[in-house]
Amino acid sequence: MKKRIGIVSYNIYCNFTNYGSALQSWALCQSIKKIAGNIVEPVLVDYCPEILADKDPLNPFANMWDKDEESRRMCELTLPAIRENYYKFDRFYHERFTRSSKKYTAQNFNEICTDEGISGFVCGSDTIFCPDELGIDDGYYANYECMKKRSVAYAASFGDSHFTDETYKVLNDRLQNFNAFGLREKLMVPYVTKHTKVPVKKVVDPTLLLMSSDYDRIAKERLEQEKYLLLYARRYNPKMEEYAERIAAENGWKIIEISLHATNAEKPNRRMFYEAGVEEFLSLVKYAECVITNSFHGMIFAVQYCRPFYVFSRERCDTKITELLELFELSECMVSPEQVKELSVPQIDYQIVHERIAMARSASKEFLMMEMNLLEEK
Repeated sequence: MKKRIGIVSYNIYCNFTNYGSALQSWALCQSIKKIAGNIVEPVLVDYCPEILADKDPLNPFANMWDKDEESRRMCELTLPAIRENYYKFDRFYHERFTRSSKKYTAQNFNEICTDEGISGFVCGSDTIFCPDELGIDDGYYANYECMKKRSVAYAASFGDSHFTDETYKVLNDRLQNFNAFGLREKLMVPYVTKHTKVPVKKVVDPTLLLMSSDYDRIAKERLEQEKYLLLYARRYNPKMEEYAERIAAENGWKIIEISLHATNAEKPNRRMFYEAGVEEFLSLVKYAECVITNSFHGMIFAVQYCRPFYVFSRERCDTKITELLELFELSECMVSPEQVKELSVPQIDYQIVHERIAMARSASKEFLMMEMNLLEEK
């Protein structure tokens, strides 16, 4: 009989719906099914950490990154799209996963093994280990009693963490809850290796464990018949906006924009598409002539679909973006502000890029399979 493995990640209760958080969970579940489906069944845990308990995605003003009046006004103008987007994501989480039958919080998490028949846990991916963003959460650090020594981490990220002497002590204690660590970035690999006695390895994000053909199974058909540039902004960047407008104008492309800055809806030859669901996002990337983004996963899916792209700097994201570009050998696709006027559409040899990804994917799958065997033995 297969063992049910709970996937505990940062996804369902994000403040603003996030394609990367949804797709990394989906990709992790699909990858586990592919490599270990004969011994385990992945279950997405409907988990709400304490730090997100009071966040209302349908009323996001209190938790906006940008606090200025213009950003607030843009958010107000975009509210109908935000709400449509939220319901599409909610449907994605219900229809595309085997999901826990109820919501779990700090108050009832230890009931999950009895309620759901779950015998082990995978914590990951995303910045679940970053205390600056999420604190040191018991679910993400496998600190509920039912999780201790029954958990592994896959592609868990510390982000650009800032630990103190006190939080390092807490971290060292929480690390003992795991049987293995797959970490998404190399920064903390030496530290975790030093402070634990279990396997530790740098692995790729779950979205790179799959190939574009896997995403084609859920992607929508082409949504825009004209040639277009996709502008995907996780945070507003006027330089990125300026560059996208110039390149689109030079090539006669329309701009499809996923952004909260609704004033751009008034500009000609532009379609605002913040309401795009996960399946629509995949389609928009797949058929774009070029992708301009400041999103880590926006960059990943541009690469998955062999699209020309540039990725712009974004607070708290540069480390993970820079490191992944090094794997791709595409560091020149990271844009600094002074470069914007000089850039043209990049020419990328994707055969070489995907050969490098394939090697990293193979090693990461081996590590994930080892983790599944560890959980199956428990």
